Amino acid sequence: MEFAEVVRRRRMVRNYDPDRPVPPDVVDRLLDHAVRAPSAGFAQGWGFLVLEEPADRDRFWAATTPDGGGRERWLAGMRRAPLIVVPHANESAYLRRYAEPDKGWTDQSTDRWPVPYWHVDAGFAALLMLLTAVDEGLGACFFGIPPQRLAAYRDAFGVPAEYQPIGAVTIGYRAADHRSPSLRRGRRPMDEVVRRGRWN
Repeated sequence: MEFAEVVRRRRMVRNYDPDRPVPPDVVDRLLDHAVRAPSAGFAQGWGFLVLEEPADRDRFWAATTPDGGGRERWLAGMRRAPLIVVPHANESAYLRRYAEPDKGWTDQSTDRWPVPYWHVDAGFAALLMLLTAVDEGLGACFFGIPPQRLAAYRDAFGVPAEYQPIGAVTIGYRAADHRSPSLRRGRRPMDEVVRRGRWN
């Protein structure tokens, strides 16, 4: 598939065929592409938790699903995904990397960082997984883990303290899906989001 077509086809898929697992070679490609994302100082401070077994996926949903909230239809479709990948960011890997001699900083302070690039880079990796899924004929959805469920998630999977999940990605073969009501908003026109040469 041409890259432009991959970008055009990318959308968040919220319902999957539970009877079609993601082939192992495709899972490997998803992860291989993810780790090719850019990272500040080539710190590569990410970590990926891959959940393919039904028991692991059930444990993920039990740990991360808030009680109530009226999201039953969303959860029903998402729970059918045969693959969940949770990208994590490791701030300490970046702070250590930038305290190395070639970077010139002598401490591990976060004060010099204009934004938390560990989160940005893990987001880049997640986007590469989303695009790879489209290229492989799959659907995928990136979503957040509710803050009040992070401790339960960490406990359920033994996630080390220095790794922070930035969200999760469900991946699988698409099933009949409903379009998000948010799409009715339409895409903002380019002249509202792009400035050339000067903001105003």
